[in-house]
Amino acid sequence: MYKELLKEIYQDSAIAERYTKEIEKKIKHYQKKRRIAEKLHWDEQDIFLITYGDQFFENREPTLRTFKKFYQKYLSESFSVVHFLPFFPYTSDDGFSVVDYQVIDEHLGTWEEVEEVRHEVRLMVDFVCNHMSAESTWFQEYLNSNNDYKDFFIELPPDTQTSSVTRPRTSPLLTKFIDQEDKEKYIWTTFSADQVDLNFKNPKVLMKMIDILLFYLEKGADFIRLDAVGFLWKELGTTCIHLPETHKIIQLFRAVVDKAALGTVLITETNVPHKDNISYFGNGHNEAQMVYQFSLPPLALHAIRTGNTKVLKKWLKTIDFTSKKTTFFNFLASHDGIGLNPVRGILPETEISQLVEQLKEDGALVNNKQNSDGTVSPYEINATYLDALSSPTDREEWKRDRFLVAHSLLVTLPGVPAVYIQSVLGSQNDYEGVAKTGENRKINRKKYALAEIETALQTEPLRKTIYEELTRMLIIRKKEKAFHPNSTIDLQTTGDSLISFIREADGEQILVIHNFSDQSADYLLPEGNYRDLFSGQVIHCKQVRTCNLQPYEYVWLKIKN
Repeated sequence: MYKELLKEIYQDSAIAERYTKEIEKKIKHYQKKRRIAEKLHWDEQDIFLITYGDQFFENREPTLRTFKKFYQKYLSESFSVVHFLPFFPYTSDDGFSVVDYQVIDEHLGTWEEVEEVRHEVRLMVDFVCNHMSAESTWFQEYLNSNNDYKDFFIELPPDTQTSSVTRPRTSPLLTKFIDQEDKEKYIWTTFSADQVDLNFKNPKVLMKMIDILLFYLEKGADFIRLDAVGFLWKELGTTCIHLPETHKIIQLFRAVVDKAALGTVLITETNVPHKDNISYFGNGHNEAQMVYQFSLPPLALHAIRTGNTKVLKKWLKTIDFTSKKTTFFNFLASHDGIGLNPVRGILPETEISQLVEQLKEDGALVNNKQNSDGTVSPYEINATYLDALSSPTDREEWKRDRFLVAHSLLVTLPGVPAVYIQSVLGSQNDYEGVAKTGENRKINRKKYALAEIETALQTEPLRKTIYEELTRMLIIRKKEKAFHPNSTIDLQTTGDSLISFIREADGEQILVIHNFSDQSADYLLPEGNYRDLFSGQVIHCKQVRTCNLQPYEYVWLKIKN
């Protein structure tokens, strides 16, 4: 299999033959330290926490050790997997400009601290495979003309026509660097001047990245997140995103992982329209087992902001799995902003613009992208999800209720739910962080002294209620087989302010009802017997009954035979 994939990537039989032997050698070496995966797949008990390794800190304590304390006290009942955002030495972008892929940032600790956390919970490791820091050893050796790093990066003449290249930023695609001989080099930088793209057209780069992948498996990663993976292969004259070679590289990664550590899950991070996003499932068996559900955050936000679920429900009707061995990585908030590209083609551009303007009026910030015609358009909304859902003048109960009904949707949809740490903490916009750095994304990336956040969770009513209710919601979800990530969903017919569906697995059914508006709404409850999973109340309906849902109310009813 490796040989066929390499031949399709490089169109060269000799390269395919040579590097197939190298891959087999790497896997054989790894298998001497082989680790058995704890689970081959996923189930209703799998809920991810997205966090930084230095999210919480104490004096003179490795932050990963501090995180472990917080996890044990506040998170262990709720979350079975922790996704650590890049915890390596870095120079910018809060970790995504990696200096060294195999060393833990000294502020966070060492691989020993990672192992301590792994004894508590399964881990997802970030594999920043598209680019690395301009200050990394690899790139500096490239600038120093070290033959070992020749063609590791992409150099082009400064006047190269690149208008067809998909741009997620407004910064220049080519960045000027000066080499050891004081000559100018213009290097491909998709995301920023400090993030130089690797050149996968050089098979030595691919081999290096397979080494890194196997290293993460050796260190205990149960899940590998492939960051910005859609941009891996560059071909001038194309969009340079989602190219066939990129998919073949992911298939190669999958083949290596399946051989080395069956059960390890690859998750692709591609902040793009839904059709392109789900292409990374491949045929359901040969690429990623999970893909980020990028359309969900803006669609849920739009539904609550408008009080209308019509577009959200229409989109949900299109959701399907490629196979029972794939599922969605569902989330509402992350370290990045709320992406808008994934709803282009689902929401009219006029409605996207209206949403952006409304959010800006309410304090959100916006990052733009450059279009092929030279214009710019909104790329992402920067705000905590709590603040994105409401206006600053809204009463606190509605802020809480909007946030919780959105998360009820998140954890009851097909797929594996992931919750960002700022959401667990009930965090609001951090304008101070933005002012200090000039970076819009800092609005949702605040780090906390351990004593400070523990006090806040006890004394600040909004934080306290959100943490407690969200924790309760997640614990209930984990007990219900009907919420298995791949169980069926039957969308019910409702008014535009409501969204309701039945989840079913192994003969168990749960009816979920949400009111996404600021007005009460009636729901026709079918004949049957039910148990409210939150209150424990048993409901007997001998005939269809009209039930009234208060603004932003959600109900989970287990259907009893």
